[in-house]
Amino acid sequence: MKEKNEVLEIKPYSKKELADLYKIGVRSMTTWLEPFKEDLGKRYGWYYNPKQVKYIFDKLGLPGE
Repeated sequence: MKEKNEVLEIKPYSKKELADLYKIGVRSMTTWLEPFKEDLGKRYGWYYNPKQVKYIFDKLGLPGE
C-alpha cells in the first residue's frame, strides 16, 4: 500500500498498469473507461498519454482514495 506522502506520478500508463493501480482487472478497467471513450481519444500504441491519464484520474478519482 502506498504511504500518504507518496505522490502518484502522471506519466504514460498502459491499461494493465492503470488496472493495477486501481486494484481491478483489465476487463473491469475497460468497462470503467467505456463512458469516457470518446473524450479520451485513441491510445498511442499500448499507452495512454499523460493528458489522458490526468483525465482518467479526474473522472475516476485517484487510485487508493
